[in-house]
Amino acid sequence: MNDDKPKKQFRRGKPRRKICAFCADKSTSIDYKDIVKLKKFLTERGKIQPRRTSGVCAKHQRLLAMAIKRARVMALLPYTQD
Repeated sequence: MNDDKPKKQFRRGKPRRKICAFCADKSTSIDYKDIVKLKKFLTERGKIQPRRTSGVCAKHQRLLAMAIKRARVMALLPYTQD
């Protein structure tokens, strides 16, 4: 039995850890009025990206989620995008 399927190649070692964009640039603050910055952390459906995909630390993820929710209430960001 000779299978002609390509074999999967796996990476060795730990995956590279993402650096928090807000920790790297210490002068950056998270403001609900800065829509351009907040849109980077939303999916195309309008959901808030989780920490593991956005690479933001826990402290800044909480501040980011609060800022996005405030921007939604003020109608600066949509709740959903169809």
